[in-house]
Amino acid sequence: MAVSAENRRARILEVVRELGTVRVADLATRLGMPTVTVRRDVATLAEAGLLRRSHGSVTLPDTGAAGSAGGGLPGLAGPAGVTGAAAGASGVPDGRGRVIGMMVPTVGSYFDEIIDGARSAATAAGARLVLGISPYEARDDRGQVARTLESGVDGLLLTPNWLPGGPAEESDWLSGLPVPAVLVERRAAPGSAAAELDAVGSDHRHGVLLALRHLAGLGHRSVLLAARNDTWTAHEVRTGYAEAVRTLGLEARPPLDLHHPGSSPLTPTDPEWVADQLAIGAQEGVRAVLVHNDRDAIQLPPLLRARGLRVPEDIALVSYDDVFAALTTPPLTAVAPPKRAVGAVALDLLLRRLGPTDLPAHHIGLLPTLKVRASC
Repeated sequence: MAVSAENRRARILEVVRELGTVRVADLATRLGMPTVTVRRDVATLAEAGLLRRSHGSVTLPDTGAAGSAGGGLPGLAGPAGVTGAAAGASGVPDGRGRVIGMMVPTVGSYFDEIIDGARSAATAAGARLVLGISPYEARDDRGQVARTLESGVDGLLLTPNWLPGGPAEESDWLSGLPVPAVLVERRAAPGSAAAELDAVGSDHRHGVLLALRHLAGLGHRSVLLAARNDTWTAHEVRTGYAEAVRTLGLEARPPLDLHHPGSSPLTPTDPEWVADQLAIGAQEGVRAVLVHNDRDAIQLPPLLRARGLRVPEDIALVSYDDVFAALTTPPLTAVAPPKRAVGAVALDLLLRRLGPTDLPAHHIGLLPTLKVRASC
């Protein structure tokens, strides 16, 4: 039988009274509860003034009663157990004094806008954002998170170096984090220990469908995909392409790999080779291409011109990411994931998770838009 929220919190208070100070992860182990659940209950009890939190540990407050006049737990009488700043779902959560750690795999491109969205939301809520980078090639997510935790953060926004369909155990360590965490542009494998973590990301498959539907509306019955294969987004774009081709009844084509199979993620395929493949496709009647990402797409128009192909007169070109797509000649039509919104929504959700709330875990997918420009 499931234990009610009030009974869980009463058991948490009993253990803290017995031990004095205890880490949240150890508390979860002692109670036989998921760390994510205990962390949420601790946040509710802390907001009610029944516990005091400090860097992943909890203790009883120095002063104040342990119950309300009626003998219950103050602030938990409502059906959702939500009080204070977190109660107004439409308002800005109170982040005053909070320090939020954010780990991303890179800066200088796609993630800059996500960081900017999170930073703006943190500033509006009175919180401070601390940035850490765990590069794709380093594969040191756990080490970077440990270093970020040492700075005393209250919560984490995390973009681990995962690929869709990876082993469930690669995310198990996240379930034991001493502070709340929200996954950003990632989602833990179903059934994994981290699957209950909140997650906010772009629905890239929907973004690909928008692009192919636009091209189909222009009369193209076959669209080439030129895509990387070394990141989460790249894999989602590839999966979205296969789904969209089936949905729209288009002729499927093998994707053009923008990285050599088996090579380092930092070794791109020669753009001259990509242009050659697009020229061959054009001779076969395929005159539309979706390219992931902008950095690769903006190199193609001059290379195609050198092969007698003009964009958009001879070949329609759509880019995926919309970071640099508008800055080339011609400006490229592009799928624009809601990058700033992803950062802002993730930060907002994390601050609400730090407050008193019984919200279930959220897996939020935000829809990209298509920015139609001169390339098709």
